[in-house]
Amino acid sequence: MALDRFGRNIHYLRISLTDHCNLRCIYCMPEDQTFRPNADLLQDDEILTLTRLFASLGFDKIRLTGGEPTVRANIVGIVRGIASTPGIRSLSMTTNGILLTRLAQPLKEAGLQRVNISIDTLDNDKFRRLTRWGKLEDVWKGILSAEQAGLTPVKLNAVVVKGYNEEDVIDLAALTIDRPWQMRYIEMMPFAGVTDIQTQQIVTAAQIQQKIESEFGPLEATGKYDGEARIYRIRGGKGELGFISSVTVPFCSACTRARLTADGVLRMCLLREKEIDLLTPMRNGASTDDLRALILDGVWHKPWGHGLDEGLIPLNRAMNQIGG
Repeated sequence: MALDRFGRNIHYLRISLTDHCNLRCIYCMPEDQTFRPNADLLQDDEILTLTRLFASLGFDKIRLTGGEPTVRANIVGIVRGIASTPGIRSLSMTTNGILLTRLAQPLKEAGLQRVNISIDTLDNDKFRRLTRWGKLEDVWKGILSAEQAGLTPVKLNAVVVKGYNEEDVIDLAALTIDRPWQMRYIEMMPFAGVTDIQTQQIVTAAQIQQKIESEFGPLEATGKYDGEARIYRIRGGKGELGFISSVTVPFCSACTRARLTADGVLRMCLLREKEIDLLTPMRNGASTDDLRALILDGVWHKPWGHGLDEGLIPLNRAMNQIGG
């Protein structure tokens, strides 16, 4: 068991497989974003070596992120290797869904259990404006492919940006009336690269909920959390609505996660700049005990929470370089 100094059991690892992406969402990165050479990123065997090490320390839940994880070469093989690691009981992925039409079934067969798919609007023009390059129909087909393959429950993520898609939260919520999906609304968080948009055009979870209730009436509180999301339902709906208020109502006291970036750096808080390099010592011949000590020291010093209320904004990495 990996405990931090506050007694939290840190057992949830989010592994970024790449900083590359096939979209350029306005709240994530500039359109001319450059990416790291593949040689600078964790290789397949290095990912699996670190997965086994984290599993030996009690990490049992893994989420694969990016960038966009499905653009990673040999993604199915990586999933198969992680899923077969002793001690790993939960394996999921956050994706933009574009490549799921051909990957959903192979990923499911390799051991992936669930997906979260990003979809910020159901309007084609707005989707193109938000993602710069994307086609809504590709994501929609990916959602249906994931459901058909059994990567369920299907969870959909929307980052709400003032001036872009704050009115679209109603149409997205309506998806849960007739479908057993979970629609999750995420407050935009500030990072390097596009900080002006992230800080000046935030829409809070409370504002999102109020807008949805103006259309559907008071939401039914389920009294439960799904990870960091507070869960509600539209009365009579088959699915759920989740509100993730990382900025305005942070859930840091219950955080059990760590992040491994695509270039092999352990980051104990999404919104803190402190990092522990694991890749360099691993390539320089560090022993398993050496790497274990680095991880446990990083876990022990995990901060209590982010510093947004103190005006601290992490500027050393853009969102795609961390993994959401």
